[in-house]
Amino acid sequence: MFTLSINWFAVLLSAVALQMLGAAWFMGVIPKPYALALGRTDLVGRKPEPIFIAGPLLCGLVVTMANAILLRTFHIDAMSNALVFGAISGVGYLVATVFNVAINPNIPRPVLYGAINAPYFLLSNLVSCAILTAMT
Repeated sequence: MFTLSINWFAVLLSAVALQMLGAAWFMGVIPKPYALALGRTDLVGRKPEPIFIAGPLLCGLVVTMANAILLRTFHIDAMSNALVFGAISGVGYLVATVFNVAINPNIPRPVLYGAINAPYFLLSNLVSCAILTAMT
């Protein structure tokens, strides 16, 4: 049985951390390869529109809430177990979904897209699970 008895402050903090990590990743580490993977080199250096800020924040909040519920439901409270859970769910759901989305006729370089996005989603899931567990 799952429970909604979770630390909402930890959820919020985790979502903000993912937003910061995403901004650093997509705007600082991989902006040129990301634009190349999308075939949109005209995007490099442009100020992001509000949807590209609010959308990832909302998605990060949803992923973090799901992690919080599952960590609590599975009684995961040790950091090592939380990181194993984060790796399994990160690879099994997030990384797999990134590559599945990449296999799309609108993405001209799907393998590059997956290769540069997957590390962020795996790392962000590990960070989420670490924050949630540390604040339990």
